[in-house]
Amino acid sequence: MKKLFFILLAFLSASISFAQSNSFYITGTVINSETKAPMQGASVFAENTTFGTATDADGKFTLQLPNGGYGIVVSFTGFNSWSQRVSNTESQVLLVSMTAKEKMMQEVSIVSTGEVKNGWEKYGKVFTEEFIGKSNNSNSCSIKNPEVLKFFYSKRKGRLKVLADDAVLIQNEALGYTIKYQLDSFVHEYNTDVTVYTGFPLFEEMIASDSVQQLKWTEARKNAYNGSVLHFMRSLYDMQLAEEGFEIQFIVKMNDHDTALKLKDFYGALNVSATDSISPITILPNQPTVGVIYRNEKPSEAYLKENESEPSKFQFSTLNFPPRKQISIEQNGYYFEQNDLTFTGYWSWMRIGDALPYDFEAPSIPQGGR
Repeated sequence: MKKLFFILLAFLSASISFAQSNSFYITGTVINSETKAPMQGASVFAENTTFGTATDADGKFTLQLPNGGYGIVVSFTGFNSWSQRVSNTESQVLLVSMTAKEKMMQEVSIVSTGEVKNGWEKYGKVFTEEFIGKSNNSNSCSIKNPEVLKFFYSKRKGRLKVLADDAVLIQNEALGYTIKYQLDSFVHEYNTDVTVYTGFPLFEEMIASDSVQQLKWTEARKNAYNGSVLHFMRSLYDMQLAEEGFEIQFIVKMNDHDTALKLKDFYGALNVSATDSISPITILPNQPTVGVIYRNEKPSEAYLKENESEPSKFQFSTLNFPPRKQISIEQNGYYFEQNDLTFTGYWSWMRIGDALPYDFEAPSIPQGGR
């Protein structure tokens, strides 16, 4: 049975001033919505990147980011996280107004659902496999603070829900990253084998013990990038799909069976619209289900063991679009709205353990596409 997996992410608008051709600044002020007082020490970061900072005594912050799109997150203990999308092609003044969490409502909600005692011992393995994954890279990950996780299980619904009191700290020894993941919620449906989680990850590069370890991490990151969603989105933005090893097909129902339709013109079939070399492109596929083939690498043996009916000579995923809705892609591979897309196949198997930040510098894509 194929697993359906998607991540829901939120985004935020910010004050942007242009610094140079390849980067831009985000500046803003964070205040308490009730008292209007500036909030010192609030965490501000671009999710799924290595860029983060904290507000000063006046509640002000500045972030410099490489050109592209990002989801900026503002968080403070005891307050609801605040987030929205930003881009180097937009300019907005940012005033972040933080609202306090309603503790009483939280407590009522927790009591009504029933927290599982010894939840980590009972459901830690399920959570780890569905959240971090089961790939070779995932197997090299560890959660450093499992005590922040709270587990809630409904036997009647066959549903496991996990919340976190603080950021989940994940150490990825394979790729050389420490990830601070602000987990909003995690839900695993046992009856359908569907997993949905929402949250905001911040990456931090680990310090290598020597040049050999650094070289090992560099190679592992390159391998994780190849064929990934990030690789695909960047290749699509640059209109270099075939050159980078990708092929797309439309998956349609014919005689009650899924049939793959080969496409001669990838970009025409996706209705790619581009205005210039730095603005986002938009895509609106002629069919909502797009099959994505990556021919430059075979699937992991662990994946094939779980999915014996899947192709063994190439990686195959399906990208499911909402009907008649455009998706925009930034030059760094960031796409939005991210909660509009769902994945099945190989991409659905890759989890946090194989994730790379949006500021990951991959080998240059040859010019000639856009």
